Amino acid sequence: MINSVYIHIPFCSTICTYCDFCKLIKNDKWINEYLNELECEIKDKYKGDIIKTLYIGGGTPSSLNINQLKKLFNIIKIFKFSDKVEFTFECNIESIDYKKLKFLYNNKVNRLSIGIQTFNQKYLKYLNRNHNVNIVKEKINIARNIGFKNINVDLMYAFKDQTLNELNDDLDKILALNVEHISTYSLMIEPHTILYIKGEENIDEDLDYEMYKLIIKRLKKFGYKHYEISNFAKNGKESKHNLTYWNNNEYYGFGLGASGYIKNARYDNVRILNNYLDKQYVKDISNLSLNEKIENEFILGFRKIKGINKSEFKLKYNIDMKDIDIINKLLKQNQLKENKEYIYINPKYIYISNNILVNFIDLKF
Repeated sequence: MINSVYIHIPFCSTICTYCDFCKLIKNDKWINEYLNELECEIKDKYKGDIIKTLYIGGGTPSSLNINQLKKLFNIIKIFKFSDKVEFTFECNIESIDYKKLKFLYNNKVNRLSIGIQTFNQKYLKYLNRNHNVNIVKEKINIARNIGFKNINVDLMYAFKDQTLNELNDDLDKILALNVEHISTYSLMIEPHTILYIKGEENIDEDLDYEMYKLIIKRLKKFGYKHYEISNFAKNGKESKHNLTYWNNNEYYGFGLGASGYIKNARYDNVRILNNYLDKQYVKDISNLSLNEKIENEFILGFRKIKGINKSEFKLKYNIDMKDIDIINKLLKQNQLKENKEYIYINPKYIYISNNILVNFIDLKF
């Protein structure tokens, strides 16, 4: 049973300098053609599963106008939803207002994910974003007054020349919003982004680590649970949709550049609009062996701070985690730790977790 759906809306009003996601400058003709094709793809692939989490991401889904949103939400009616569905909609502060937020609320969106990144005007210009703290407060207050009780905001850090004091100032402003969930991202200069083309480089790793520790310290102090490498939530407000990924569960991915995991196969959709409009939805598909599924289980599951549940792993794969040599080796080295229920990465190694996760590539069972 597949319980989660991701839908990609690739259109944006402006292109952020750091973004390596599949995106296009919005064009009304393209949007309407795209939504028509999105409906065809969903009707072709969706098999009537009861959906417990739906995430509409981008791009900038909130860049769509009300008529385009109405068309998108008519398509969504294809799905059969659980009574307790978590329905997340990604927004940029610059493209939301009362009318759009009210529309989303009236159409059962119950979780907003708002890309703030920073309040520092110097770094906003660096990212090609345009908002300020007063606009952010105003828009979040509008959302609250409409009735939204579950809001995530994105915080980015590790900008070129950024200081710990500047990050602290951003944290002060983020914490003052009193949102339920905070996702944090160290700026990575990815190929094909504007920053990469300009020759920008990632900041010093030691400073990046100091920033990461500062974020953990400040957010924990204000009652946010650090439940995944980059994510923090108030009690009970963890992202159920993202936990689908980290728990290595199957999910549908629809739209340009979307990825999915169905019937033991992972797939990536095409990133070229004309191909998608010609119904060439899938670019790559990979049928997973048992080894690959377990590899993914470790690489994704150890992103969670509490780690991987030992009994659930045994139920899923009929293998005891303690019978796996590399698990025992890492436990003896104190890189992994365990309690009655879980095996997890030693918290002092979370920042360099990739150095641990590489041990699980190409395992044989």
